Formats: sequence, C-alpha cells, structure tokens
Amino acid sequence: MTTAATISTNPPRLSFLRKWLPAFAVSLTAALIVVSPFFWLGTASGHDIQFHASSWLDVAGQWKEGIVFPRWTEWANHGFGEPRFLFYPPMSWVLGAALGFVVPWNAVPMAFIVLVQTAAGVFTFSVVRRLLPERAALFGAALYAANPDALLIIYVRSDFAELLAMAFFPLLFLVALQVSGIAENQCHRPNRKIAFFSVVFAAVWLSNAPAGVMASYSVALLFAWAAVTEKSWRPLLRGAGGLALGFGLTGFYLLPAAYEQRWVNIGQVLSSGLLPAQNFLYARISDPEHNDFNWIASSVAVLMMVMTGIASIAAYRESVERDRKKLWRTLLLISAAASLMMIRVTSIFWEVLPKLRFVQFPWRWMSILAVPWVFFLAAACARKKLGWLWGGVALALLAGTGTYLVKHTWWDAEDIPSLRAAIAQDQGFDGTDEYDPLGDDHYNLPEKAARVKVLPTEHALGVAPNALIRVERWTAEEKDLRVTAREPLRLALRLLDYPAWHVEVNGMQVTPERGENFSQMILPLGAGGSRIVVRFARTKDRILGDFVSGVSLLAALLMLCWPRERARDV
Repeated sequence: MTTAATISTNPPRLSFLRKWLPAFAVSLTAALIVVSPFFWLGTASGHDIQFHASSWLDVAGQWKEGIVFPRWTEWANHGFGEPRFLFYPPMSWVLGAALGFVVPWNAVPMAFIVLVQTAAGVFTFSVVRRLLPERAALFGAALYAANPDALLIIYVRSDFAELLAMAFFPLLFLVALQVSGIAENQCHRPNRKIAFFSVVFAAVWLSNAPAGVMASYSVALLFAWAAVTEKSWRPLLRGAGGLALGFGLTGFYLLPAAYEQRWVNIGQVLSSGLLPAQNFLYARISDPEHNDFNWIASSVAVLMMVMTGIASIAAYRESVERDRKKLWRTLLLISAAASLMMIRVTSIFWEVLPKLRFVQFPWRWMSILAVPWVFFLAAACARKKLGWLWGGVALALLAGTGTYLVKHTWWDAEDIPSLRAAIAQDQGFDGTDEYDPLGDDHYNLPEKAARVKVLPTEHALGVAPNALIRVERWTAEEKDLRVTAREPLRLALRLLDYPAWHVEVNGMQVTPERGENFSQMILPLGAGGSRIVVRFARTKDRILGDFVSGVSLLAALLMLCWPRERARDV
C-alpha cells in the first residue's frame, strides 16, 4: 500500500519541482545580484527610505502592544502621531514589519527586495510560460526581477510599496487578458477568472495607491480594446464585474482613506515638485536636485521605451508563428499608452481623469510598461535566429543601468539605527505633510515633548498648578491616565487631535480643545480626581469598509469554488 501510494504521488511532485525550481532559482539569483551592492555599500538611502523604515518600526512596536492592525502611526511627528496607516496601503508596511522579526532590522530593506523581486520573477515565469517556450519564460523571469524601473526604485527611490505592487502586474495583465478573451485559457469558468482577477487587482491597490490608479486605467483600456476588437460587450461586462469586486475587496482600506481625506491636509500630496506637470520626461523646475533626478528617471524611461519598441518588432514574427497576433497588438497598445502618459502631450488627461493627478510622477508609468517590455524581450529571445543576441543586449543594458544607478545614489547604513534610537529615546520621527490632521502645522510641533503636561487655566496668570499624574496605559490607540489636582487645570497630551479619537473624562465624553500653533489635544479638568481615557475609535466609514470587504470576500470565494458551468460560457 505504501509503495503504491509513493509511486502514485511522487511523479507529480517531481514534475512540479522540475517546473518551478528553475524559475525560483533564476528569480532568486537575479534578486540577489540586484541587492549585491548592499553587502559592501550599506543600504541604498533613496527618497522614501525614512518613510517606509519608520512605518515598519512603528507597526512592529504596535504589534508588541497587542494592536493587530494599526491605524494610527504612534511615533510620527515626534510622538504626536498621525493617521498614516489609514491612508497608506497596508501590504508593504505589514511585510516590512514582519521581516523585522525574522532578520536584523538593518537587513530588512535587502530582505524585502529579495523576497519581492523573487516573487516578481516567479509570477512573470508563470505568465510567460503560458505564451512562450519555457526557456524564454525563465529568461523573462530574470529580466523582470531586474527590470530598469525596479532598479530605479531599489537604488534611488526606495519606494518599497511601489516595488511590491509592481510584482503583481504580470499576473494582473495575464488574468485581465483571460477575462477579456484575448489570451488563450483552457479553463472555461469565467466566474473563477473574474474572481482571481479581483484578488490580484486588490493586491495591487493594497500595495500602492498610485500603482492602483495606473492599474485601473490600464486594465480598463484593455477591456475596452477587447470589446472593440471582439465586437462584443462581454469583455467590458466581465471586466467591470472584476473591477467592482476588486474595489470591494479593498473596501476596508479604500473607503476610510477616501472618506477621511477631509480630515487631513491631503492636498499637500500635490505640492510644488510633486505635480504631474513638473515631472513629465525631462521636465525642469527651479530645484536642481529635482531636475537631476528627473533626468535619471526620464533616461531610464526612454531606455525602456526604445527597448520595448525594437523588441516588439522582433517579437512580431514569433507572435505570428504562435498565432498570438491579438496578444501582440494588445500589449503594443498598453506600451504606447504607458509611454504617452509620460510625456507632456497627455497633460490634458492628467487634468481631467479622476484621481490620475495623485499618481504625481508620469514616469511611474514605467511600471506598467515593464510588462509588455518583458514579454516582447522574452519573445525576441525565443527566436531561433539571433535570440542569443537579444538576450546579450538586454543583459548588457540592464547591467549598465544598474551600475550607473548604484554610482548615483546615496548609501547609508544608519537610516534604520537612527530611527530605532529616536523611538527608544521617546522622540519619534518626522511626520508626513499630507497626513497631517486638518488645521495643524506639524512643523510647529516640538521635537521633544512630555507625554503629559499641565497647563495653567486662562485665569491663572501663566502659573501651572501642581497635579499628581499617573499614566496607567499609553499605547498607540489608547491612553488611560489619572490626574489629581487641588484646582482646575488644562492637561496637554502629546497627541494630535483627530475626529476618530474618543475622549472620556470620568466616564463622560468630552470634546478636547486645541493648541494655538498646532492641533495638540488639550483637556480642561476641574479640581479633584479625574480619569481620562482616550481611545482611537472605529468610525462609521471603517465599519462600512470592513462590511464591504467581508461581503466581497465571500462573493469572491463563492465564485472561485462554484462548480463548473455546464451551460455555455456567459
């Protein structure tokens, strides 16, 4: 019995290992080559390293406090906090914080990159192998794990959330092509395709919001193109269903983020230097540092455009031979659209299309361009004639791009240690302009402030009364303290006022006062004993978002598990 079972189960396992181990090995090798400069130069200290590293450390600290899913960033604004985790998608800060429990904190950025780029390569292999020979799929996995846009993000930008979202793009476009009917698929279960598309689409949004906006417009264009070329409404209807379900799955994040924007200075996300008009390819403003980086990003984008255009010509013959002309045209359309969105001629779209301006940087469309880029290059390398030449040229260009970026970034091994030290010393870190509560100016906040401070009342002639203060609990989402005083006083908490805070004094809900120069929470207290409880409450928008996500998840599971349709495809 045992021998028979072994004989019957081993071959499929061996077949699985033979198929996927090479893809994993190639992707992991490419990811390790990409991060190899980290071993001797330190951590690439890109534009967003402080933002992401501080988020990881804050989340890890809140997990130790028993807060499973943080919403308020405790140590931002030097301990006054901010609602960053309500507005920034959760997958990257959850992954970074989790890695902090597995590897030393200084190694978390490198571990994050290796993990995400290995996954990106494996996802790319799973897509390309359905369309091209396995050898070309393996090469495509290596190319995507080290594509030029990923190199720019890793070495110069340190935008780990965008890197994570980019890993899902190959899967997203594959499933979108299947839902639209452009790509072949042996499974005739449209409900499962739609459900799987919604899950991948939600993963993009839960990784990075600008990537979610670009993904939404890109797949919408794909579905519209399929409807025109197929002369059928079916691709549009299926696509709309998948998009609606995907947005529903993100409801627990997206609904509160959309609703509570009115409570923060969200307009700062489009301040000077961050406007789309200032970041088209080779755009220049009065800031030399901005211009230097925009030149680098623009050059990387142009390199990808040129490579994609030339490789698409070489890939055309391969597509014709394999009867993939519809796929080739669709990917060429996506390439053209992504390329055009990076140049000023499309400025009108950036003004009128909903939420597109929040992408901020037109060169971010490189992450969309990277999908047809890798497919066309893999197809060109699959050609019997001169395929090896295409491979050599692609690798040489990637090596040259990586070398240039490594030499033109800042390397620093002290970013995370300095943040950890600031938290340990009860000082925290800088806040974020766009997540600053409305009416506050976080630049006026003191960098070193006590958690609780007694202030004089308006009639006390500037003299603060004596008071006995006992802090019983002080976490990111709950403050519990007792105050005893012989005369009335005003109590200032090291906390920014925000509508989600529920404040009780002696069991009665109160509305706190605010400071003059910044929105510090101030509580007027009477003489005698007072118990203050401040909790970060679940607002109605969060409750609604959780409900929408729960219903959508149930619908997606039902669609994935629904029995095979016996009737014709609908």
